[in-house]
Amino acid sequence: MISDIKIGITGLPGTGKTTSLLRVIDMLKDEELVVGGMINEPILNGRHRVGMMTRNLLTSEKEVFAKAGFESKIMVGKFGVDIHALERVGVQAIRDAVDQCSLIVIDEVGKMEVESEEFSKAVKEALEADKPMILTLHKKSRNPLLQDIRRRDDVRILEVTPTNRNLLPFKIVRLMTGENA
Repeated sequence: MISDIKIGITGLPGTGKTTSLLRVIDMLKDEELVVGGMINEPILNGRHRVGMMTRNLLTSEKEVFAKAGFESKIMVGKFGVDIHALERVGVQAIRDAVDQCSLIVIDEVGKMEVESEEFSKAVKEALEADKPMILTLHKKSRNPLLQDIRRRDDVRILEVTPTNRNLLPFKIVRLMTGENA
């Protein structure tokens, strides 16, 4: 049985936030949890990130929501962001998780995602749900949603670094299962 703890994983880009999150989900498989929410996966060309795809953990539905060279009113670095694609899959995944799952996962509350009002609204609704949650958080953004999450008393923020990235998933599982961490 896992506690209703809410954990935010933060860290610099490329340190392993999503990898840590996926390891935690894998390690919690034996807990008979219904895990839902969204995972963002990079689209790579060799070793270079050329886009981002969002995936609904419950339905496995995927959609590209950011791509280098993509024409959009919303640009984050070299990526054009398709807010509607993010909302169709990512926001729906969060809402599905709140309604149907025992563990809510949101990867990532980041610069691209917070451009969507629907995304921000869905994250706030998920934070109010009486369910355990793991989310990954952009480390440096000053977006009001990210600042609100960091200030919440009911969210424990853990930073992933190259030094702790292999041990952090074990610590998170211990926190979630109520073991000493």
